[in-house]
This record gives sequence, C-alpha cells and structure tokens, in this order.
Amino acid sequence: MHNIAKGQEKPPKPIQVFVSPTQGLYFGAFCHGPSGGSITISPFGGRSSTGSVIELSLGYLFSPAIFNVEGIKGTVISITDNSGIPFLLTGSNGGSLTLHLGPPQTNTTCGTPFVLNAESPAQMEIRIGGTLTVGNAAANPPGNYSGTFTVIFNQE
Repeated sequence: MHNIAKGQEKPPKPIQVFVSPTQGLYFGAFCHGPSGGSITISPFGGRSSTGSVIELSLGYLFSPAIFNVEGIKGTVISITDNSGIPFLLTGSNGGSLTLHLGPPQTNTTCGTPFVLNAESPAQMEIRIGGTLTVGNAAANPPGNYSGTFTVIFNQE
C-alpha cells in the first residue's frame, strides 16, 4: 500500500486582488469654538472630538470608509502606511481641513498585513477611520468640505 501525500496547490499567477470602495469617510455635522481641535471617526464607527470641536447630532451621516476586497482566499495583503501624509479637504466656502488616516495597524478593522478570509466572489469588508484637524472659524468657516485620499492595498 502506498501513501500519497499532496501539498497545497499553487495559486494561479498572477494573483489578482480587487478592491472596491463602497462608502466614503464621513464626519457628520460638527462645529468648532475659538481654538479648533480635531474630530475622529474610528474604523468601528465611533466618533470623538478634541479641543473646542463639538459633535452635533443633526442627522448627518458619520462613518468610516468601507472597501470590499476580493481575491483568492488565503492571500496575504498589506495596507501601505500613509499616516504621515496629510490629505486636503476643501470647503464650499473657501476654507480647508486636513485629513490624516493614521497607521493601518490601528486604524483599520483588519490591521496589516491581513489574510483574505472569503473565497471569491465573496468579498472581505475593510473599514478605515480618519481624523480631521479643524482650525478656528476664520480658517474653517461653516460649510461642506470634500476631498480625496489614497489607500494602497499590496498583495504579498
């Protein structure tokens, strides 16, 4: 009698990973006092503020950014740390705010690196939070602010 051993099958090359943004990063409504401060959205959906920034409950959505990642189950993926990169948000009123995403080890729902745990076509949901630096009323007049940020997913 012969025992036949089989190893793990090599994945197809190249391994492809697909990332789809499904929801933006929203900070909701807030106001600032004379000194400003910051407002933070955690990857798990919590909201907090520092300084003279006050969170308002006016029905405006606040939530982390959500990305769906699809690939071969077991693929190792890392997220590039761009915590030192400020992203600029511009206001409808001429003001600007600075967005920082924070290190992916602590500012995502999965950390980095992580292993895809869903078999394609199923997708793994990744949530990413961020912090806005808010100035005083002269620097950041009331209004809507928007901008873009970059998140890089690396298949290892």
